[in-house]
Amino acid sequence: MSTIFELDESVVTDLVRAVTADSSAAELAAPDVAERFARAAWTAIAEPGDRYAGVLVEAIGAPAALTVLLGNGSGKGDGAAMRRAVLDHGGEDLPVAELQTAIDRWSPRLKASEVVTALGQAQRYSVNLLMPGDRFWPTGFDDLGPHGPIAIWVRGNLSTLDTLDSSIALVGARAATGYGEHVTMEASAGLVDRGYTIVSGAAYGIDGMAHRAALASSGQTIAFLAGGVDRFYPSGHDALLTRIVEKGAVVSELPCGSSPTKWRFLQRNRLIAASSLATIVLEAGWRSGSLNTAGHAASLGRPLGAVPGPVTSAASAGCHRLIREFDATCVTNADQMAELAPLARTSSGALIDPVAVLPSRSLAEPTSDTVRVLDALSTRAPRTSEDIAARAGLSVAAVRAVLGTLELGGGVVERDRGWLRKNAR
Repeated sequence: MSTIFELDESVVTDLVRAVTADSSAAELAAPDVAERFARAAWTAIAEPGDRYAGVLVEAIGAPAALTVLLGNGSGKGDGAAMRRAVLDHGGEDLPVAELQTAIDRWSPRLKASEVVTALGQAQRYSVNLLMPGDRFWPTGFDDLGPHGPIAIWVRGNLSTLDTLDSSIALVGARAATGYGEHVTMEASAGLVDRGYTIVSGAAYGIDGMAHRAALASSGQTIAFLAGGVDRFYPSGHDALLTRIVEKGAVVSELPCGSSPTKWRFLQRNRLIAASSLATIVLEAGWRSGSLNTAGHAASLGRPLGAVPGPVTSAASAGCHRLIREFDATCVTNADQMAELAPLARTSSGALIDPVAVLPSRSLAEPTSDTVRVLDALSTRAPRTSEDIAARAGLSVAAVRAVLGTLELGGGVVERDRGWLRKNAR
């Protein structure tokens, strides 16, 4: 009898095919099945954002990473052996002691039966498992590097993930005031009318209002959870999340059956920030968790906006702090929020599909991204693509794409220390 990680191959294959969205799921070869099963296992083994798991899986692949973790059959992984395996594949040189510590925290979760249970639960709720390279994988996650998700679990319409290229995250306090909910309702509906998808975390308060207003406006909305997508949290939003599944998508990097924890909420926030073009904080106290999402957005070079409130309101103190201390843009309506992440449109006003249209090589009519990159460049001091991304409020990948186009058109030149803008003649 053939096995995969000591499990009946036919059982594993059937479970993996059931949660694979690709039309060729029925034709998955054994290596593909092993890769998907291993990534599903890693979502249960490592906590979200675990850098060491990310480096290991990226370097040697998920199945090989599991094998090394299992000690190549000995039952106990070894930090030195894991370091050698990563280095042999051109990966980052990680300290043996830290790898051994990682093995110690991963090993108690090495339970194949729990992965099988999670896959079975995913099949029951029509959940799809996505991994990097899949058709609907959110490309914004790539900017997270080794802290990115190893795989994600999606419940709902996968096609909604395609709209993340035109999405804005609306986040804020759970203990929202009437003012905050009103501003959120207006902002969400207004952004939907302008062609944006609304991304949030499905929490009480601002998040829930952002989702509800998007649905009420017949728009697209995506909710990122801190636990399994089979267990809606908070329970009071069960009906709301059910509607999001019907009209949009609910996403998590944790397998079905996982419970939300404080750490997982904080790590969930990086997915909200990375998947969206911009993040707006609508109402937040001085120490609100939504400021964590804002921090992730800023570190990724994404545009960050904050809505001001009454100076006497403690519920808006966090927004005022973002504007004062963290260079967040003060925004008060949907128009101003849309200015942070403008969408390309035709002369008739229709949205341009960024996938279907090739970038122009002419600088006569620059796109909004081109303008922002040019503004972030200097004619004297070379700047790296990472520095330009932070200045322009764009992802590093988007900046590199624009720089390539500008170089072909003669607008920029690359030097040893970075990129320079050419003087206009």
